[in-house]
Amino acid sequence: MSSSLVLFTALVVLVGLERVAELRVSRRNAERSLRRGGVETGRGHYPVMVVLHTALLVGAVVEVWTLRPGFAPLLGLTMLALVLAAQALRWWCILTLGERWNTRVIVVPGLPLVRRGPYRWIPHPNYVAVVVEGFALPLVHSAWVTAIGFSVLNAALLTVRIRVEDRALSTASRPTRQAV
Repeated sequence: MSSSLVLFTALVVLVGLERVAELRVSRRNAERSLRRGGVETGRGHYPVMVVLHTALLVGAVVEVWTLRPGFAPLLGLTMLALVLAAQALRWWCILTLGERWNTRVIVVPGLPLVRRGPYRWIPHPNYVAVVVEGFALPLVHSAWVTAIGFSVLNAALLTVRIRVEDRALSTASRPTRQAV
């Protein structure tokens, strides 16, 4: 058994555990937003997103253990640096949005859009992190099939997700109507 296979598997497990931590934060924040009158949209694509992101982690490990691509140190270390940068960007997004961050599309009417942190420069910085990580994580150990497959499917999903999110956010800072 190759130590690079074990180390890669450990990396993917760590990323998976990080996802579990994200989901806990997300669930707590989503509940708060809904209690504050938040409106959720885009429920239809959410299960697809969960399956795709799970498939990224499982697919990378399965591909590496079954196809046994060789570990290319220059590629692997470069991709590891990108994975770490993507994690940093993702947590910068989470910290910037605070209680408003979650993995669903929930908008609390009347709240202004966040225009600080990475949102100063990019409208959807978390998706930049997702795209980079989705391509880079499998390539830490040369899992090209998973990297390309996830990237293509994720591009299609993000087309839907960003459209839904932009539509929902366009109403974010509008005040809610008061009953007379």
